[in-house]
Amino acid sequence: MIKRIAQTAGFAGLLAAIVLTLLQSLWVTPLILQAETYENSEPATEVVAEHSHAADAAAHEHSHDAEAWSPEDGWQRVLSTGLSNLVVAVGFGLMLAGLFTLRAPNKTWQGLLWGLGGFATFSLAPSAGLPPELPGTAAADLLLRQYWWIGTALATAGGLGLLAFGRNWALRIGGLVLLAIPHLIGAPQPEVHESLAPEALEHEFILASLLTNAVFWSALGLAAAWFASRTKQPSA
Repeated sequence: MIKRIAQTAGFAGLLAAIVLTLLQSLWVTPLILQAETYENSEPATEVVAEHSHAADAAAHEHSHDAEAWSPEDGWQRVLSTGLSNLVVAVGFGLMLAGLFTLRAPNKTWQGLLWGLGGFATFSLAPSAGLPPELPGTAAADLLLRQYWWIGTALATAGGLGLLAFGRNWALRIGGLVLLAIPHLIGAPQPEVHESLAPEALEHEFILASLLTNAVFWSALGLAAAWFASRTKQPSA
């Protein structure tokens, strides 16, 4: 069983990571690069005002810059993104394969439902309160956002589980309550909502991120269900 779970997660994760990296390279990453041009361009007044501070901290910043590394645009950025996506995709693949041992899909297309459930849990529901952010966007405290994101994901997973597998209306109503609780509490927000990038670019980035993640989760769910059904056939 452990071998089957690992094989399913590895196969599905690799396929989904390739799909995600391709979509990000074609749509999401160009939007991030465009937003970075607004983040890196500073008004002349701010440059003059900050010149003295920059001069005082030049040696300190130089030591950190020498140690810091970030992938350059091009193949380095694509490779770094692809490897990160692979790690995440295999992790989610392990989660799906483990759930399949409890309630395996009878048909490959049912893997799409599992994938969409993962999309709703880890992307759609958290994005309702904390939408994807471009560089240069004001945000609330990181720790508070992490707490809310984790709580929302757990509540959404529990709520969807009760709706899908609950045997009576009381459980299903409880599932609806779980789905609503994080949004009734509300996500932590910054004191002032502001962004260096234009509003149209922000909206396109949110749309691109959500659709890209929807395709990723769909591919992951379908691939995991297909591979799990193939590895189960010989023992039947």
